[in-house]
Amino acid sequence: MENFTMYFIVMVYFLSIAFLGYLGWKKTNDSKDFLIGGGEMNSIVMALSYGATFISASAIVGFGGVAATFGMGIQWLMFLNMFVGVVIAFIIFGRPTRRLGAKLKSTSFAQFLGSYYGSKKIRIFVASVIFICMPLYAAAVLRGGVFCMQEVFGIDFELSLLIFTIIVASYVIAGGMKGVMYTDALQAVIMFLCMVFLVVGVYKALGMGFSEANAALGALSDHVPEKLASVGHRGWTSMPAWGSQQWYTLVTSMIMGVGVGCLAQPQLVVRFMTVNSTKKLNQGVVIGCVFLVVTVGVIYHVGALSNLYFWQNEGQISINMVDASDKIIPFFIGKVMPNWFMTIFMLCILSASMSTLSAQFHTMAAAAGSDIYGSCVSEEKRKNRMTVVIRLAVLLSILVSFVICFVLGESNDSPIIAISTSLFMGICASAFLPAYFCSLYWKKATKQGAYASMWVGVVATLFCLIFIHAKEATALGFCNAIFGSDVLITDGMLKFVDPIIFAFPLSSLTIVVVSLMTQKSK
Repeated sequence: MENFTMYFIVMVYFLSIAFLGYLGWKKTNDSKDFLIGGGEMNSIVMALSYGATFISASAIVGFGGVAATFGMGIQWLMFLNMFVGVVIAFIIFGRPTRRLGAKLKSTSFAQFLGSYYGSKKIRIFVASVIFICMPLYAAAVLRGGVFCMQEVFGIDFELSLLIFTIIVASYVIAGGMKGVMYTDALQAVIMFLCMVFLVVGVYKALGMGFSEANAALGALSDHVPEKLASVGHRGWTSMPAWGSQQWYTLVTSMIMGVGVGCLAQPQLVVRFMTVNSTKKLNQGVVIGCVFLVVTVGVIYHVGALSNLYFWQNEGQISINMVDASDKIIPFFIGKVMPNWFMTIFMLCILSASMSTLSAQFHTMAAAAGSDIYGSCVSEEKRKNRMTVVIRLAVLLSILVSFVICFVLGESNDSPIIAISTSLFMGICASAFLPAYFCSLYWKKATKQGAYASMWVGVVATLFCLIFIHAKEATALGFCNAIFGSDVLITDGMLKFVDPIIFAFPLSSLTIVVVSLMTQKSK
């Protein structure tokens, strides 16, 4: 009976997704509808879609595990997610992006930058970076959804991958942006309600209130394992020791890298172009903040509190209960929540994966179909076949991500996942953000400055990932093969500083200097 209920809930979920995809298809009549929902989307749908796209399965499971390891310090990422990713993004970037995007008649992020700077080269460059770098990131998100399907239905990896890909592909190809945003809104509601139930259930399992639980968690600082203490861990309610390895990892990679990196993610920026008024964006700020505070804040908080639960019941902290941090949240929920909630939580993970993945597929398709193909053919050829071309580009994007995911297989220890996420977030911030910001607020920026800045951002990010940042450089092995060392800089803490700290200032300086040098040729 329990299995029947689980299957029934999941089937209702998939049928709802299918209906919303069909609704998107019925309301999609041209390429503008397909790319930006006709520019007339509802403010609530837009805000929920933005939030759902923002949060992937790795954010829930992965960062929940990080919170269990690092403690409450990760809540600063939640604050930046809300303040930078919503308040600043919507008010500082969203409002002028919507207005300028409408003026330029832009339907994609690459077209927006290319049209502003009057450069086809910039448009193709941005689109190429998106199409080259995003499939790895999409494959990482795809794996998260596939693992969830395996858990729910008990089927093998290959079959789960095929089914999950077909489901997402069907409503993205058919419904375009409208289909994506309608399903995102449903998935956001599921994630929100799941987190509300979770935080109530955890405090009930602990038998404590908010203040009492935090005080008890703080008292566990004496039980920090030596391995964690040696890299700066001072307890689960404290920030790591200033200047320690853990401090640099938490602050520069987790907080700054992810928090700032979200501002120029193409799949998020394009949502500002889906509404037709500033009023709708203002409404989205409130909805987006509430959604992120609850959805992200809860999982980070619960992750840290898992240490208290396991210490009370097992005499161990969370990381000692499982063999990897990514397994902490599912294991913990299985312990403290009723069996029926696991089905709901799996739907939450599926929703997080599908909402992010559908946005990625749609963005890659816009880059390949609208920006690269559209820039290389005449207006006459684009006119009648653009929607078909973009749908074919969606299929191509899905196939590329599918193949990468299939090749990676079901091994959980592949470093390519962490690398792909770091790569895309870093490049979005370092390559795109300076040119994007200047298009809105600095009229002296030139196309030469923007183009040079993008190249510097890409090259600097890749250089740091390959030769300086220990996590990726060690995994890739190129530095060791060339120089006989995992990283070029072995002394001090520089090897733990996120590439964005180096690459973003360099690309920002580049656009200013080159633009001032090329004013006359703007």
